[in-house]
Amino acid sequence: MRTIIVFLTLIIMTPVLGMMVIIGALFGAEDREGSIYDKVPRWWGALALRVAGVRVRLHNVERMQTGAPRIFVSNHVSWFDVWVLAAVLPRYKFVGKAELFRIPIFGRAARTAGMIAIERENRKSAFESYRVAAERIRAGASVVVFPEGTRGRTYALRPFKKGPFVLAVAAGVPIVPTIIHGTLEVMSRDSFRVRPGVVDVHFLEPMDAEGLTYDDRNRLSRAAWGRMAAAMRELYGVESTEPVTPAREAAAAD
Repeated sequence: MRTIIVFLTLIIMTPVLGMMVIIGALFGAEDREGSIYDKVPRWWGALALRVAGVRVRLHNVERMQTGAPRIFVSNHVSWFDVWVLAAVLPRYKFVGKAELFRIPIFGRAARTAGMIAIERENRKSAFESYRVAAERIRAGASVVVFPEGTRGRTYALRPFKKGPFVLAVAAGVPIVPTIIHGTLEVMSRDSFRVRPGVVDVHFLEPMDAEGLTYDDRNRLSRAAWGRMAAAMRELYGVESTEPVTPAREAAAAD
């Protein structure tokens, strides 16, 4: 029954909230902190959590509430990762797969609110999306990215895409590695069933990207992956297999 209530609520309210954003744009609403573009995504996330019976516990919250833009990179195992972060983060823009932006009303509202569509299989298009994300950062908004690219089936971290770290270098703002635990039990990738539960969000020590260059992107990616994998292991006993890089492959062959 809870699953039915959650889906019915979202089917009804997502277009309603989306139209609020679209109408706000028609009336010339400015994209700033506290605007309709800022509030509606947060209302949308909070609504999904409330009807699902999900309670969120935040850890090291001071690492996100700085008043300055940041790039939040998070693990991804469930649709509820999106709603959790949407409900709790300060002013932000999500980077999401382009297919979602083709959904009627939702897609237009997401673009209007400043969310960024990315064609992950198109390298040129993907880097253009990250250029747009850098513009959002310069305008004062944080950016949220799932560097694994898609949802996983377990909490073990998978290899990261490099794009988010190219973005960090280009924007020169800190990266906040973020781990979410509990959403897999609420709704897994292979199920439409929704269960109530508690979700923990841990904001790890920020990583400074100021002064770095494009050549630092791989090192930055590995450092973020290592920090998140270590936290997942220490906090929840989850072991992740370290991604194989070309340098490691060459060393193993010698």
